[in-house]
Amino acid sequence: MAIAGHQKPSSDAKLFRLCPFWSSGNISSSSAYNNHSEGNAQGPSPKTVSSVARSLLPPRRRLRLDPSSYLYFPYEPGKQVKSAVRLKNTSKSRVAFKFQTTAPKSCYMRPPGGILAPGESLIATVFKFMEQPENNEKLSDQKNKVKFKIMSLKVKEGVDYVPELFDEQKDLVTVERILRVVFIDPERSSPALEKLNRQLAEADAALEARKKPPAEPGPRVIAEGLVIDEWKERREKYLARQQVQAVDSV
Repeated sequence: MAIAGHQKPSSDAKLFRLCPFWSSGNISSSSAYNNHSEGNAQGPSPKTVSSVARSLLPPRRRLRLDPSSYLYFPYEPGKQVKSAVRLKNTSKSRVAFKFQTTAPKSCYMRPPGGILAPGESLIATVFKFMEQPENNEKLSDQKNKVKFKIMSLKVKEGVDYVPELFDEQKDLVTVERILRVVFIDPERSSPALEKLNRQLAEADAALEARKKPPAEPGPRVIAEGLVIDEWKERREKYLARQQVQAVDSV
């Protein structure tokens, strides 16, 4: 039984359904030709084309992260716990990096940002106060509350790091990774826990090395704290030559 008023769609209607974005211009070929001939048509500016192209391309990574997707924290409710992530500049330019978190009141990073030279790496330490779980709160819910974002920005030689760099050049900022939280049992040995302890120890050693004042130039030190007295050394050599000459004369 046929339905009244139902007509078979034309081929043009089919084509429109397949490519509906064509209708956004709503310009016929003849009107487009007339506009072009009159010199009124304007093509997209190079800036617009480049910005659109950048938005379509996947972001180019400047940093390699280890771990690459997660931050591992020991699960110790009521305590401040630590995680770590290694950042390495894999580009040929100086790169500024910056951390952000969804929980700034309970988390902070050391360092929160900085600049890495090509090939340079460091281990950032992430501190988090582990809250006691609320009533009927699942561990998965507590994990999903906190995320960490690492951003990067190419900088020129001589530029010092300030957080405002990422606001001033926000169109050039790349989001490297959004890291999620994974809790691990501190009492149970695992590859993730062992790796975390190694990275934390390396980060602490690097921090202590930066705290030490630079070595001051001074006398050369040998053995167990013996300082060479250059004047005494020259005198001993002189006396030795005198003894040799005295023996030869005899």
